[in-house]
Amino acid sequence: MNQNIKKKYAFWMRADVKDKIVELYKKDNCSSQSEFIEKAVLFYSDYIMLQNAGDFLPKTLASMISGIVQTTEDRISRVIFKLALEESMLMHIIAELNELPEPYLNKLRGKCAKEIKRSIGSVNLGVAVNTHDEFSREEIGD
Repeated sequence: MNQNIKKKYAFWMRADVKDKIVELYKKDNCSSQSEFIEKAVLFYSDYIMLQNAGDFLPKTLASMISGIVQTTEDRISRVIFKLALEESMLMHIIAELNELPEPYLNKLRGKCAKEIKRSIGSVNLGVAVNTHDEFSREEIGD
């Protein structure tokens, strides 16, 4: 039997469903109400078939997403390590150039922690220079 040949069938449906078909078939660029119903049935059939494939698709999707997340995590870890290394080198250079007393460093660490919390991690060198006068060595009693 040729699948392109259409036959007429009789179906029962509620009046409100028929009203929806009449209202929507032209909006969906269908040439007839029959075409709209056929498209709706095919769409819903595919939807039901995908529900049955649910056991396979989520596992595949979860595996793929897990791989992407792991790759991203590895990249971020490498970048953070490189950043920490550079920061450590800078700290050692600054420590070598300036002989800062321990009480001053502890007070500065506390001030910086408050500043970072207040600014939600967005620290600006210009702001640090402008506020540095407020936080001088004399204030600590150095």
